[in-house]
Amino acid sequence: QTLLVESGGGLVQPGGSLKLSCVASGFIIDIFDIAWFRRAPGREREGIACIDRNWGATYWEDSVKGRFTISRDNAKSTVYLQMNSLKPDDTALYYCARVTHGSSCSDHSYDLWGQGTQVTISS
Repeated sequence: QTLLVESGGGLVQPGGSLKLSCVASGFIIDIFDIAWFRRAPGREREGIACIDRNWGATYWEDSVKGRFTISRDNAKSTVYLQMNSLKPDDTALYYCARVTHGSSCSDHSYDLWGQGTQVTISS
């Protein structure tokens, strides 16, 4: 079965850190670009970052630049999102998506989505 499964979310205090994982199964992650998104209650979905097959990273959301880092470990079929200096505004459901084969991060075309992991930032 072709899946993306996120984990690593939780409740942390402002200023804390979390590392999210997006594990792929049923396909070879090496040949795909993978993106992270988030959706906060009452807000539109936001694209956070994308990492391509050659480890090139693009950060779409200005508010996370300098705080979040996207990376990948193809041997573990996993894409990570390291989140530092977390703020209450980062509270959201975070999920990853596979960029459509043959497309790239800049095409914003996705054919597989995970279910998400909840991140809550609160004191």
